[in-house]
Amino acid sequence: MRPVANAVAWLAAVMGLLMLVCGAVDHATGGQPASVFVLSGTIVLFCAFSTILATADTTIRFFDRRQAFLLTSLVWAFLPAVGALPFILGAPHATLVNAYFEAMSGMTTTGSTVFPDLDALPRGVLLWRGLLQWLGGLGIVIVAMIFLPAMRVGGMQFFLTEGFDTLGKILPRALDIARGLLSVYFLLTAACVIAYVEFGMTPFEALVHAMTTISTGGFSTTDASFAAFEGPLEYVSALFMFLASLPLVRFVQLMGGRVRPIFSDVQVRAYLQLILLSTGAVTAQRWLTGQGDFSEILRESVFNVVTLFSGTGYASEDITTWGSFTLTVVFAMALVGGCTGSTACSVKIFRWLVLWKSVRSMIVRLHTPDRVAEPRLAGRPLERDVIDSVIAFFTLFILTLGLASAGLALTGLTFETSVTAAWTSVANVGPAYGAGLSPSGSMESFPDSAKWIMIFCMLAGRLEILSLYVLFTRRFWTG
Repeated sequence: MRPVANAVAWLAAVMGLLMLVCGAVDHATGGQPASVFVLSGTIVLFCAFSTILATADTTIRFFDRRQAFLLTSLVWAFLPAVGALPFILGAPHATLVNAYFEAMSGMTTTGSTVFPDLDALPRGVLLWRGLLQWLGGLGIVIVAMIFLPAMRVGGMQFFLTEGFDTLGKILPRALDIARGLLSVYFLLTAACVIAYVEFGMTPFEALVHAMTTISTGGFSTTDASFAAFEGPLEYVSALFMFLASLPLVRFVQLMGGRVRPIFSDVQVRAYLQLILLSTGAVTAQRWLTGQGDFSEILRESVFNVVTLFSGTGYASEDITTWGSFTLTVVFAMALVGGCTGSTACSVKIFRWLVLWKSVRSMIVRLHTPDRVAEPRLAGRPLERDVIDSVIAFFTLFILTLGLASAGLALTGLTFETSVTAAWTSVANVGPAYGAGLSPSGSMESFPDSAKWIMIFCMLAGRLEILSLYVLFTRRFWTG
């Protein structure tokens, strides 16, 4: 426990320092007394450095697998509690469950909100919400590229093998990997800020939306979400959401002068094909049913398809008015998700490809038993433990989705609201549909019990299901 506590305390200390930054913004803009963030940051820094000093004699060279599981779960369970502190002490004076829900939604980059009036919030609070998502997006990329392959979760061990041109062949050490990913993350964020400003956002709006775009989180500075920025900004946002949902390690290679890997990556090709197919289908359906001018339909369809495929969850239109066909496509695309090694959420293209290759191989063997039909991906065979891990992930993902829907229905939510709330939480997408939601999409009126269920689902979905559920086994704590 001591090495894990030491690592979590250092991360909490970083959050404490960032609270002071948000306090300075609040003070400069006259939003609320800076003492709210100063007090929160002081409390967090005191507790964090006390823990660091108490575990200072801990020598950390390597985390074993059990410590890796515990660390990843504690980071996403404890740090949102730290992030909730400013919400409780200052505007909007949230309750414990609402503050934790908002912080969990931020750090898991889900994007659901329980705050009903974003337009009235101080700028420091809006900046803090954006920072929570930006930190969460960076964190999950590092976890997905460094921890999960070593933990052999959800088929991620596929990326450890020497035959696949990824981390092990780009950078030799975890620290170098993290440094390379951080550089790409910063560059994408800076480019997004500049693009947003050039196309009409204020610098503050551009900064917050850039952080929530590159993290594919979806928090906005206004209740209208991206409906307040209709026009060319939707194309700009769609471009950066698409880039953020590609494997960031490919951009590390690109910076090193290697162009071919990003174009030859099977995930990237499949992801692009699905986006083009879905956008074309939605655009054609809306145009043929006379829902507006073609250029307007195309812009709205591109933006809303990409925002849901990547799991960002921005809203520029009420897609429930687009027809049942569009809603079906939207529901399905959010369960596909982006690429492994990106800030995108949900199942991920990689696992769908593994499942498809495995099913196809099984069908071939059933039809022709004597034929050798070994499933292959990216030109190399899929090992049995990778396939088993992916199948276990799918099983637990569907089970979690079903149980969460039933649990939410028992809290008094309607069937439609329960299913979409479970869907948006487990897949970390953001929006939900149905009765009980405010016009802005806020879930403030949900029962507290429903919010706790969604909090657990957001955590499980962001930690790739398996790495959280393993903590509930007796063997983990005794073995």
